[in-house]
Amino acid sequence: MSRASAARRPQVAPGPDRLDRSRFAPENRKRLSAPGLRTFLAIADLWGLDETERRLVLGFPSRSTFHNWSKVAREHGALTLDVDVLTRISAILGIHQALGVLHGSERDGVAWLRAPHGAAIFGGRPPLDLVTSGTQDGLMAVRRFLDAARGGIYMEPNAADRDFRPYRDEDLVIL
Repeated sequence: MSRASAARRPQVAPGPDRLDRSRFAPENRKRLSAPGLRTFLAIADLWGLDETERRLVLGFPSRSTFHNWSKVAREHGALTLDVDVLTRISAILGIHQALGVLHGSERDGVAWLRAPHGAAIFGGRPPLDLVTSGTQDGLMAVRRFLDAARGGIYMEPNAADRDFRPYRDEDLVIL
């Protein structure tokens, strides 16, 4: 690009920072890594994930790397995971939180993850299949689906929904 065309280009005022790059700094990743991994391992225990599924969720590190990370995290040692792994752990935390909001018990949330689902994104397969597909896309698809359900976007009716009767004018009490 020539100087003349660069000078003619309209100047755009700087907007808000859309991404805080400091979150990628090694000291921040180190601060988050061990607690994040410990929390992930606790959720993986609750969901009944086997070792291969756990490794797939984390981006499929080698067995020795996975076991080393787990040992260090459980012993509250220093650990610095890369951004990809921390993003995957964040997605799991979001999925777990959404399941807690949408379901009356942890057991119901885990059952939802493991049961075939009719939503187009799942294609009749259990959501856990996407979670353990080994891709960030799979994790984020389930996270977004649950976040949408939390926000009121359609989700398959549960027992409480099936018994719901719409309110009538005579049901309303105005004080």
